[in-house]
Amino acid sequence: MAVTVETLEKLERRITLTLPAQEIASEVDARLRKLSRSVKVDGFRPGKVPMSVVAQRYGYSVQYEVVNDKVGQAFNSAANEAQLRVAGMPRIEQKDEAGEGELAFLATFEVYPEVTIGALGEIEVDRVNAAVDDAAIDRTVEILRKQRRSFVERAADDGAAEGDRVTIDFEGKIDGEPFQGGKAEGFQFLIGEGQMLEQFDKAVRGMKVGQGKTFPLQFPEDYHGKDVAGKEADFLVTMKKVEAQQLPEVTPEFIQSLGIEAGTEEALRADVRKNLEREVKFRVLARNKSAALDALIKAAELDVPKALVDNEIERMTQSAREDLKARGMKDADKAPIPAEVFQPQAERRVRLGLIVAELVKGQNLQAKPEQLQAHVQDLAQSYENPAEVVAWYMSDRSRMAEVEAVVIEANVTEYVLGQAKTQDKTLAFDELMTAA
Repeated sequence: MAVTVETLEKLERRITLTLPAQEIASEVDARLRKLSRSVKVDGFRPGKVPMSVVAQRYGYSVQYEVVNDKVGQAFNSAANEAQLRVAGMPRIEQKDEAGEGELAFLATFEVYPEVTIGALGEIEVDRVNAAVDDAAIDRTVEILRKQRRSFVERAADDGAAEGDRVTIDFEGKIDGEPFQGGKAEGFQFLIGEGQMLEQFDKAVRGMKVGQGKTFPLQFPEDYHGKDVAGKEADFLVTMKKVEAQQLPEVTPEFIQSLGIEAGTEEALRADVRKNLEREVKFRVLARNKSAALDALIKAAELDVPKALVDNEIERMTQSAREDLKARGMKDADKAPIPAEVFQPQAERRVRLGLIVAELVKGQNLQAKPEQLQAHVQDLAQSYENPAEVVAWYMSDRSRMAEVEAVVIEANVTEYVLGQAKTQDKTLAFDELMTAA
């Protein structure tokens, strides 16, 4: 029998499903009889419970299960017959009117959209590149030295300077009143390393142990503490201790402590360059992928199924709750998270997923086994035992599915950049590394 599909709006469709009432009744009776053989009811031996009692207690729930099963089977059969690609779950409603001896249901649902990708040769995309220079290596070596630095207390008459670790007591007031988080004792921070607001950082420079100082501080409008954002506070700071940093010399012992057996500066710089080049490679790929996918979205036309967006919002909300729980938030499962917070991101993800799937299918951009292997090898190189990391990835399907998604996106990026009007743009190392 031909299936009649009614188009409601854009991607929304509706099908009328009919089921013989007798078929439902027979299945309900069969399930109740099966249930009667194992159900336990006070006053009756197992297997001896009268059918009337079983039907009274379990008839409604069994009826509900049977109808759900039969409607689901009927819907799947009708969708397959009509060659529909259903997006999300259908909404089922029972019709009041039906033919004699029948039950009728309306199944309302969405279908996957037609995706039209415009001429990629007409879009413009910036393709970035970057290189690791000696200055970047020098800065990285300095970072490694700072990670292993020590501190020694300064003489009493020495003022605090950039790079010093200071211990202070402070109290801040706004309009003469203390505010939450505005007071601390024995508080430590490093001058010049961005741990404090710039005004605060500058105010303590030059202070000596035992010295007190009062100064105004203007909180930024976008300060994370909303109660004080945009307001001016007066701070009283007392210097308790000033410690100067001491950086280790780049000696063979220092280099070997970093896991570089040769212990030479040349070997250290070579190792740093290799690691930085790997990081640059991944960041350049990420930047170019983002640019290519943005261009792809602009070049494509499609309607986005609301059901898929809702599913993505639900997934993102659940992920957010799990993150809150991991951070120790009490009752994270009940935390109010408005759906609209994730709406734009969810819609973009669904839209991009549909476009990428269409392009992959049309241009055979699926991930090849050798690409998966190469990507896992790349990921493993930054670990101490690469072979163990490779085995860890290869032994788990879900992890390899994540790798496959990354490789497919890389294939799509390469294809888009190969088709589009690209303009090469060289970024300075620092610009690449500090970009959001």
